[in-house]
Amino acid sequence: MGTTRRRFLQQMSWLTAATAARGAHIMQPASKPPQLLDTRALAHFVDQLQIPTIAKSAGMRPNPSNPDSQVLYHRIAMRQFQAKVHRDMQPTALWGYNASCPGPTIEARSGQPLLIEWANELPREHFLPIDHTLHGAEGDKPQVRTVVHLHGGRTGPESDGYPEDWFVPGQSAICYYPNQQEATSLFYHDHAMGITRLNAVAGLMGLYLIRDEFEDSLNLPKADYEIPVVLFDRSFRPDGQIYYPVSGKPESPWVSEYYGSAILVNGKIFPYHEVEPRRYRLRLLNSSNGSFYRLSFSPEATVSSEALPFHQIGSEQGFLPAPAETSLLILGPGERADLIVDFSSRAGKEIFLRTDVTVVMQFRIGANKTADPSSLPSTLRPVPRIPESTAVRTRELTLADYQNRLGRSSVMLLNGAHWDMPVTEKPVLNSTEIWSFLNLTDDSHPIHLHMVRFQLLDRRPFDLSVYQLTGKIVFTGPAESLSANELGWKDTVRVDPMTVTRIIVKFEGFTGRYVWHCHMLEHEDNEMMRPYVITPE
Repeated sequence: MGTTRRRFLQQMSWLTAATAARGAHIMQPASKPPQLLDTRALAHFVDQLQIPTIAKSAGMRPNPSNPDSQVLYHRIAMRQFQAKVHRDMQPTALWGYNASCPGPTIEARSGQPLLIEWANELPREHFLPIDHTLHGAEGDKPQVRTVVHLHGGRTGPESDGYPEDWFVPGQSAICYYPNQQEATSLFYHDHAMGITRLNAVAGLMGLYLIRDEFEDSLNLPKADYEIPVVLFDRSFRPDGQIYYPVSGKPESPWVSEYYGSAILVNGKIFPYHEVEPRRYRLRLLNSSNGSFYRLSFSPEATVSSEALPFHQIGSEQGFLPAPAETSLLILGPGERADLIVDFSSRAGKEIFLRTDVTVVMQFRIGANKTADPSSLPSTLRPVPRIPESTAVRTRELTLADYQNRLGRSSVMLLNGAHWDMPVTEKPVLNSTEIWSFLNLTDDSHPIHLHMVRFQLLDRRPFDLSVYQLTGKIVFTGPAESLSANELGWKDTVRVDPMTVTRIIVKFEGFTGRYVWHCHMLEHEDNEMMRPYVITPE
């Protein structure tokens, strides 16, 4: 582990799952930071958890795919606003969908399309440091550019949020979401080329929930007993404004990773939420730029071995085959988890959501027993495994960090290719492929494929030195066992250092141009993103 990175993690007093388990990436050294707010010293549990509003329809519009029918229409505007992220802090300038962070939760029904107009009503100058040496963020580009990606959505390419399809303040884009998917939790966020990381830190993200009749039949906790939990980390200056580090080189301020000193839940630092002693459904999203979380529910505000067990019932693309009981959840950037937590055994007490040594929020459990008509099903939605024999092609794709002579990251590439090189991944519609990710770095990378869902096959360690010398994969051990909560449908997968991680994908839905990329947003913005094309034949 590099000295700079170790010191940073010690100062922040919390570890990401990737660095705790595998060792850390050497962070691009930042210039000497200004005085920062010590968020650890803030009073705990003085702010109530904020629940994002539910987006309201603005009426009906003609269906682009069938002009004889109508679809629900939303207009959601991106605006700058001020918000108090903690009682004892000055208001923070943020960007948000409908002037909130997270943005409003969009609820959709499977098979019922939505038409959303995304309006850019932001200022024309960015308040975070743009690196004009990055591809797509050159000095001739407007400072403020946005394009919305529905992460996990099965949409046509014209509505997917292609990074180069950005639009500026005063403009808007209309996207058509067919919602031809099973019940699941997606999220929407900015995806503008070269500045995704900055627009995300500014606050542009929100949940998008798809529901269906199968979910309705499960008798899960709902309404006030279903809680969105959106996690992201930020650092702040003493005046309450967001601090984003820079490299110390004015002409190229990009840094390779961003980890904030405070973890916010639904936009609040150390919030509390009052619950009844019964089951709750938590819809978790890790919307951080780079942090992995090791989440547990503890009866103590300090580290405790008596973590409260809970059940995961869904991953990024829908329900698991059956509830998976666990006391620890690893959640990488872009990943979601659908949990059932039963507070009935802790009536009158408190439970703390934490990641390793850091407390994230507090649940205050009422003392009086209440009726709980919900249930935890023994089985959920079947997830038939895709046979490897159905794959028509296996692709070996490398993840590499190219460093300068000082060992500092300069560019990060997928399969050795820059963004604007010719497309090399061209799967055929309705074909199945195996993609093998060879991680040549000392980071864990969350890899996301747009438009499709996939299944994780396995992870297996390999000899990095042999590969670098010969190009041959020599495994150094057996495939690691997958946890029960990794056996569902996914759209983002954790690729650990010096492992080959295999996924199997059926390219269903639409033909056209999409992207795949690392969801550590600093990596994505510096070339760790590639287009791919689904072809008709």
